[in-house]
Amino acid sequence: MLTLLSALGSLLSFRVRSRLTLELELVALRHQLTVLRRQRPGQPRLFSADRLLWVWLYRIWPQVLDAMVLVKPATVLDWHRKGFRLYWRRRSRRLGRPRMNREIRDLIRQMSRANPLWGAPRIHGELLKLGIEVSQATVSRYLPWRPKAPSPTWRSFLQNHRHDIAAIDMFVVVTASFRLLYALVVLGHE
Repeated sequence: MLTLLSALGSLLSFRVRSRLTLELELVALRHQLTVLRRQRPGQPRLFSADRLLWVWLYRIWPQVLDAMVLVKPATVLDWHRKGFRLYWRRRSRRLGRPRMNREIRDLIRQMSRANPLWGAPRIHGELLKLGIEVSQATVSRYLPWRPKAPSPTWRSFLQNHRHDIAAIDMFVVVTASFRLLYALVVLGHE
């Protein structure tokens, strides 16, 4: 009895729905039958074209998920999201200049190792003299990393410059008669 009522309900719904939705549902059901017929017994194997067709059908008509029997509707949604991510990953891939030749990168590193005091501006100038057109920023990108020399401590600074440094102080002394004496002291650190 329940089967007859559901068949009658679906027959009435066919009369109300548009022709396009009926044809799209028919395409989805027939394709599922085709996939089942071409497989051996067991779990059906899906090709990329099958997935693309079902994702395309979902994009045009989201109610196709009600007609999906072969795969879960959540699976079709996952395929759709995966395709969306792949599309935007491809659209947002990094564009720009191609990488520099390996010979030029090796030359920059070799010049830097041979002349440790040269920085990017000097190596850039030398490369321009050789006829190699690269920017200074590119040269600095391919310079090998060197740890910077540690900055001198205050003790070493004072030892190196003690004969040039003087300490100056000024203070006021009040005398017994309440007069002010101003004192200025200059000390040389030699």
